[in-house]
Amino acid sequence: MRVLALHRDVLVFVSRVWQTTCTAVRAGDEGFVIDSPVYPDELEALPGVLEQAGFPVSGLLVTHADWDHLLGRLAFPRSALGCGETTAARLAAEPGAAQRALRHFDEEHYVDGRRPLSLSAVQSLPVPGHLSVGREQELEVHPADGHTADGTAFWIPWAAVLVCGDYLSPVEIPVLSPESSVDGYLATLARLRPLVERAETVVPGHGAPISRTEALRVLAEDSSYLEALRRRRSSGSGATALPAGRRTAAQQRIDRENLARLEAHARPRLTRPRN
Repeated sequence: MRVLALHRDVLVFVSRVWQTTCTAVRAGDEGFVIDSPVYPDELEALPGVLEQAGFPVSGLLVTHADWDHLLGRLAFPRSALGCGETTAARLAAEPGAAQRALRHFDEEHYVDGRRPLSLSAVQSLPVPGHLSVGREQELEVHPADGHTADGTAFWIPWAAVLVCGDYLSPVEIPVLSPESSVDGYLATLARLRPLVERAETVVPGHGAPISRTEALRVLAEDSSYLEALRRRRSSGSGATALPAGRRTAAQQRIDRENLARLEAHARPRLTRPRN
């Protein structure tokens, strides 16, 4: 796990798997941890690193309900867990889903000895909205659905840092979940653009933090990719060119899965006739 200092009040941890990011932010005697690293040793190291760096942990925040972003409770079991309204609704509608996905990952990667993950007592945050940190600062909370049906981005104005969840990744193309849509994803990219233009640094859900200039380039590439993916589904021909630096076999597989989901959404659904 890498630890990067973006600002005197912002630290970013980058996990060894999928480059999943975890962001610590502080102001005065309060602080929050946004999302989480993945491996047990990374989670075990988190409290000690933050204590040594002088980062208090008043609570946990998550950008969305995918399991690899929900593991902060394993590092801080007594901390409150806050999330946007759509994420709180998704967690309530999918009880046990994150725990099952985590168990599957651990079995597949031979990870043992992990404590059970508790996601009880989730606090729903109004989105859009603000969250106080210390006596003088506030996080801005912005809607960010499209990758999944839920999602929240956090803007840290005094540090000019945007924590955007699974968007604007320099290592991963846009990923569409079964419940998401190209339109929703593009709408979130459009909402994020003004924040990116104000940011000094953008922290994606996967990949090391990037500069404003690089984030704007990724945003343009991702918008072009999604528009091309939609045209490809409509025409039924051609291939979507993947952005430079994101053309690995893993990204090609994600592209095929994205197209399959679009095609599934486009199929008419059969309904049972009423008697």
